[in-house]
Amino acid sequence: MNVVLRCWLLATAVALAGCSLMPERVAPGTSRADIEALLGRPTLVHRLPDGTRLQYSGQPSGPWVHNLDLGTDGRLVRYEQVMEAGWLLQHVQIGRWTRDDVLRGMGRPAMVERVARFEGEVWSYRYLEATRPRQAHVHLDASGVVRQLMFSDDQLLGDPVDAVSHP
Repeated sequence: MNVVLRCWLLATAVALAGCSLMPERVAPGTSRADIEALLGRPTLVHRLPDGTRLQYSGQPSGPWVHNLDLGTDGRLVRYEQVMEAGWLLQHVQIGRWTRDDVLRGMGRPAMVERVARFEGEVWSYRYLEATRPRQAHVHLDASGVVRQLMFSDDQLLGDPVDAVSHP
């Protein structure tokens, strides 16, 4: 087993251990104190117009971001796991979302890169499509507005078919 694959498997095991906390099983109405006692400190905390968002992220190696939204009373009203292609396609608004919206909705990226022929940053997030490792790439222009959302295979593991057919 190659070193990259071993490292990825170890990182995945650690990330899955974090998933064992299972934020999706926190009952509506649970207080912030009880949520943090169960799940630990959130990765990020965001103010919302009608409360607070506790964000628990597995990025950069874990393919998940859990958003737990609390009402003004500090109790859980909504839970979402946002690292899914369907959620991303439905919620990320090209030309409207800003850097702050991306952070509030998706958390910190796994990677920030620059690419040729685009003036701005590309924020990349890991997620799973069924069991296949994938990446979502959010292109933010120089003013911090989302201009494109793209998806690709996560090349961390490489494509096993290519490894076999191209020694």
